[in-house]
Amino acid sequence: MSAHRLQQLKGHILPENKITAMAGPPSPLTTHVLNTAMGVPGANMALNLYRQDPSTDAWSLITTGITNDDGRCPGLITKQMFTSGVYKIHFETAQYWASIGETSFYPYVEIVFTIIDPSQKYHVPLLLSRFSYSTYRGS
Repeated sequence: MSAHRLQQLKGHILPENKITAMAGPPSPLTTHVLNTAMGVPGANMALNLYRQDPSTDAWSLITTGITNDDGRCPGLITKQMFTSGVYKIHFETAQYWASIGETSFYPYVEIVFTIIDPSQKYHVPLLLSRFSYSTYRGS
């Protein structure tokens, strides 16, 4: 097993990593990027969260972030800002692949989804390889 992969696994096991990742109030919307081709988290991937204006269909930027070593981006949105509507997470996949010396068929990935009940918790992961991706609604 490579030293890089062992370091990734260590980051998942150590409790202080989990404590740091969970600092602050929990977001009702979470994401997790997984590089399924290499079996590692999609660390250091830039992303943007948008909400669509229902009257104009224009997208408004809510926040930007970068995934942590675990492939997560804590604190995407506060409970107060999380309302019903259509949202989009834009993932900068080309930059991510370039940073690890690879190319990708998809320069970016956008996941668009509808929130009907903002009192629920929503988890929107991105499972990614250089030539494919998938997502689902988790909790």
